[in-house]
Amino acid sequence: MFRSLGVFNYRVWFLGALISNVGAWMQSTAQDWVVLTELTDHDATAVGITMACQFGPPLVLVGVTGWVADRFDRRTLLVLTQGSLGLLSVAIGVLLLTDVLTLPLMLVLATLFGVANAFDAPARQAFVSDIVGRAHTSNAVALNSASFNMARLIGPAVGSVLLIVVGSGWVFIVNAATFAAMLAALAAMRAGELEPRVRQRRGSGRLADGARYVWGRPDLVVTFTMAFLMGAFGMNFPIFASTMAVEFGRDADGYGLLSSALAIGSLAGALLAARRDRARLRVVMLASGGFGVFSIVSAAMPAYLGYALVCVAIGFCTVTMLTTANGFVQTTTDPALRGRVLALYLAVIMGSTPIGAPLVGAIADAWGPRSAIVVGGAAGLLAAAIGAVWLIWSGRLHRAERARFRLTIDETRPITVATPTVDPGPADPAPGARA
Repeated sequence: MFRSLGVFNYRVWFLGALISNVGAWMQSTAQDWVVLTELTDHDATAVGITMACQFGPPLVLVGVTGWVADRFDRRTLLVLTQGSLGLLSVAIGVLLLTDVLTLPLMLVLATLFGVANAFDAPARQAFVSDIVGRAHTSNAVALNSASFNMARLIGPAVGSVLLIVVGSGWVFIVNAATFAAMLAALAAMRAGELEPRVRQRRGSGRLADGARYVWGRPDLVVTFTMAFLMGAFGMNFPIFASTMAVEFGRDADGYGLLSSALAIGSLAGALLAARRDRARLRVVMLASGGFGVFSIVSAAMPAYLGYALVCVAIGFCTVTMLTTANGFVQTTTDPALRGRVLALYLAVIMGSTPIGAPLVGAIADAWGPRSAIVVGGAAGLLAAAIGAVWLIWSGRLHRAERARFRLTIDETRPITVATPTVDPGPADPAPGARA
């Protein structure tokens, strides 16, 4: 489960990311609550529009960000993006403390956050393979998700308490300080132990190359389609959790605890994903269907505690789906195109939010948060159905040769990067030499 932690650079990365992610979840909790209760009068549509501004740039800038992640040194790029995100957190914190922040100004700053994240996300995702190599990429992706969700377990609860004790402005200031941990981790890495970059052929740095590669891989097209449906309509947790907290008559602490309940299931899903030897598409489909079922069940919960308990299962299915899909994309993609393919994948997930979040927020305003949650659950069921139909239609699902009543699935295998070896001659190879 923890084999990637045997790599020094990954241990440093994991610790820095954990600290930074705690701050990020604190800020996310504060941002959604500020928009819902301080900048508007419980306007869920405004929360959805803020999310759209924050997650729209990865879709708009996808033609540039993937190329940048493949063309430039990812470690240097991450220093620039992480530093920029920290400065933006300081700016919002100061504006809140001076009582001059307005909703239009928040939308502008959320857009700037989105621009910085648009360049940060594909570089950060592809950098994982640079740290641990292809053999451990799937495990490292799952442990990254575990780090993210350990922080999700802590951050919202701490953030909600800080909202009450010291106010929203200081939550953003504290988050800005946590970016120092990631910058320190990047500085402490041993450059000589990073995987060598796969150089592009001249004239091959276009986004169209990545798009053609994805289009020629039906399994990736299906993965991207499921990710789009989940990202657009299913993963609007800030809207679901904040509006349901208000529905149950809870304050900021109730909202933070719902986020932490999601994190408990998310952490379990990430750790189980780390135990698997590789990412499989069938897991993505099953997790999407599970998300749909549990979301619809949660919408019928009459009490706050019941809803929170079902959120644990929702978090488990969500992270299982996302972590497995991410690992599948990374381990089965040509290394020379990985940055552009990941940029497209992240644009599908993050860029779908501007499409779905305002719509889901409007549904919550018009018919209540429970109706919005049902829409998200239906999207998960549709994603699972699309995957199942493709699996049957493609011929990958068939009867096992040696078992009459057993079905088997032909999964896409991870790409193996061959390492040339020197012929040792007629003598026996040295112990441990690669054959």
